[in-house]
Amino acid sequence: MTADEPTAEQVVGTLAPRDFEDFYRSRREQVFRGLALTLRDRDLAADATDEAMARAYQRWRSVSGYNNPEGWVYRVGLNWARSRMRRTKREVRGFRLEDRPAAELTPADPSLAAALEELPVEQRAVVVLRCYFDWSTEQVAKALGVPKGTVKSRLARALERLESNVEVAR
Repeated sequence: MTADEPTAEQVVGTLAPRDFEDFYRSRREQVFRGLALTLRDRDLAADATDEAMARAYQRWRSVSGYNNPEGWVYRVGLNWARSRMRRTKREVRGFRLEDRPAAELTPADPSLAAALEELPVEQRAVVVLRCYFDWSTEQVAKALGVPKGTVKSRLARALERLESNVEVAR
């Protein structure tokens, strides 16, 4: 390598520190599972997780300073997936795209799994983060970029709907 040739670091940009690698290894699977439960599509969840992790890598100096970097990654992945679903819906007007459920990620009770799938994405996201990730209301609010009151109301509506749908199914 000559003095005129750029170093690998100059070509790639400043490499993310080792703590990103640790974050990626320890959090990727949970973000993926949360997105798979929320989106009901494992392939879309995998793509969204990868995209969100790539964006976190690009912005790691900022993201690593957040109180909840995992929440930021989840939200970026969810937003990316929703944009992709809207774009796909516009491209395939008139055809219903069937979601593939994430079979091993669904609750053991089939009526609960079915009721969870019936929730709107916004309510399902709150249920997944609050109940599956066991995050506080504040953490969920930050991750989704909504006020705490919105999280509480979405969760209350979702739980009411889940309860009534599970009772009807039994």
